[in-house]
Amino acid sequence: MPRSQMDAPESRLPLSEPVLQILISLAARDLHGYAIMREVEERSGGRVTLSTSTLYGALQRMMRDSLVERSAERPDPASDDQRRRYYRITDFGRAVAEAEAGRISELAHLLRERDLVTR
Repeated sequence: MPRSQMDAPESRLPLSEPVLQILISLAARDLHGYAIMREVEERSGGRVTLSTSTLYGALQRMMRDSLVERSAERPDPASDDQRRRYYRITDFGRAVAEAEAGRISELAHLLRERDLVTR
């Protein structure tokens, strides 16, 4: 269902791990699919790996939900493969990611209060 003007970012929470990882990757710059996959794997130390079907299925849903959009800009058109599709986070996607960060931060605080965090 497409996002309406009345949607609050909090209404999209909690985010799945793949969606959150994709938003984190796109927060800094526009990336193509394979670059998103590599960045997620590298940033997570190999803990999170996105298969091609997981990535592109998530990107399709995220575009439908107005979290990301295709980007027409290319970093270096002369050396880039024209078949690559670049993606960027939307303002709504950034707001959703920020809301999720707040939710996770509150949860981490609660875990620390209950001595459930070992580090």
